[in-house]
Amino acid sequence: MSVSRVGALLAGVGSLLPLLLAGCAAPDAAPHGSAAARTGASGPARSGQPALAEALTAEALTDTALVRGTPGPRRAAPPPAQPLPPGVPVPPAGSNQLVTVLVPAATSTTGTLRAWQRTPSGGWNSVLGPIKVKVGTDGVGTAREGVNRTPRGTFPLDRAFGRQPNPGTALPYQRVGDSDWWVSDAKSPAYNTMRSCQPGTCTFDESAGENLGRAGASYDYAMVIGYNTAPVRPGAGSAFFVHVDAGAPSAGCVEVPRAQVLGLLRWLAPAQRPRITIGLG
Repeated sequence: MSVSRVGALLAGVGSLLPLLLAGCAAPDAAPHGSAAARTGASGPARSGQPALAEALTAEALTDTALVRGTPGPRRAAPPPAQPLPPGVPVPPAGSNQLVTVLVPAATSTTGTLRAWQRTPSGGWNSVLGPIKVKVGTDGVGTAREGVNRTPRGTFPLDRAFGRQPNPGTALPYQRVGDSDWWVSDAKSPAYNTMRSCQPGTCTFDESAGENLGRAGASYDYAMVIGYNTAPVRPGAGSAFFVHVDAGAPSAGCVEVPRAQVLGLLRWLAPAQRPRITIGLG
């Protein structure tokens, strides 16, 4: 072949290269992988092998199924929102965590606990339960000192304590010992509050209160039910908690299996302004 013919042939191939390379960035491929299509850039699309390599690299990072030709992992769909149980008042805006304790009758001594999280759309998801729990041996209703009745209503659930170290709750948590008391002396200004003093030195009637450190495994972990706390009404009832079920009858607290108490503590968050509703249902 003559030198002139070889030159002509090479020149012809050279003239075809732009057209061949342009096919790697064909218009119908741009919406799938081009940087301009993904970012909304308005400049002219680049053609040739660099553009194709860039597109494939991006697709490989964002959608391995497309590159491999096999179905990729799919995200699990969020659970559908559910209505709260009938008769349970919807917490005000900002209170996004709710614990419900519902009993079949006012005289019942057991009930069902569930925990609920508000969804971004305003519905609710059940995140714990149903769990069988104990309530007061005098049932659920109007509480007062000297009656083993769990108070009915909706209350804050925003602090915790226990004989054991903090298990990982974000709630304000106080570890208690033999010098920590919950005051049930209705004549004391400290009624229905926690106080610390050495046994035998307290300014309230110690026999009318609970020594939290000596109460046993029930108070290994506990959450304070914010009943009769603001304001405190003397004689209206004191020392109501969600605590570990250690096998004893309830004097008015909500007794929950140990594992679920720990689960609640680790789930509750002050920023969610958690509340508890106790009632019939």
